[in-house]
Amino acid sequence: MQIKVLGTGCANCSATARLIEEVAEALNVPVSVEKVEDIAQIMRYGVMSTPGVVIDDQVVHYGSVPDRALIMQWLQG
Repeated sequence: MQIKVLGTGCANCSATARLIEEVAEALNVPVSVEKVEDIAQIMRYGVMSTPGVVIDDQVVHYGSVPDRALIMQWLQG
């Protein structure tokens, strides 16, 4: 599962990436988490407020740090 966390390096963006990695490890789900900080790339996804989360090239969340329950839903799909 390819996951991108979109954001310019803010604390919420780092927290989002860390939380996704923690939940994935707890669920034993293999993921690749990439932090995307380039504004042009972020804009291509149409995300105007960060952090944004993209899973397998589809935007699933933006504007806040997602909670553990939501991340679990994404990872268990």
